[in-house]
Amino acid sequence: MEAKKAHESYTEMNELVLPNDTNTFGNLMGGRLLYWMDICSAMAAQKHCSNVVVTASVDNVSFKRSIKLGEVVTIQAQVTRAFNTSVEVRMEIFAQNLPKGTKEKSNEAYYTFVALDADGKPKAVPALIPETDKEKQLYDEAQQRRELRLILAGKLKPENATELRHVVGLFDHKG
Repeated sequence: MEAKKAHESYTEMNELVLPNDTNTFGNLMGGRLLYWMDICSAMAAQKHCSNVVVTASVDNVSFKRSIKLGEVVTIQAQVTRAFNTSVEVRMEIFAQNLPKGTKEKSNEAYYTFVALDADGKPKAVPALIPETDKEKQLYDEAQQRRELRLILAGKLKPENATELRHVVGLFDHKG
């Protein structure tokens, strides 16, 4: 299986916030944004894997600003790292007010996807080749985020989190 470059998975999606997408305050509903983010990040993951993928995890999503009725949501997604059968996808989300000509970042998040074979079993994915300094940084940090996800899911004991331990000396018990 041939490795792929990070930029090959880049996906961008735009959505106009319509009345049916908003709450009573005229703000985009968070659930609608999460839905769009899942679609965009899944496309990026599928580009990398050349395969069907399913969402395995969604990291903490915090909202830096509300997105208003009539604004355009731009979601930019790209694979940051490939593991054995999964990939991590980073997204940045922007809100654009076209009449005013403004564009502001509203949030960012990481989703994890698992590639599945025809029988619904996890399938190996291509390795990822980061090229730019930013891609290399995100690639290196992805292992730390993965360990944290696995600890929170109860699939990894904190004392076995080697990357997190190296970063901040976490879980070192002396005495």
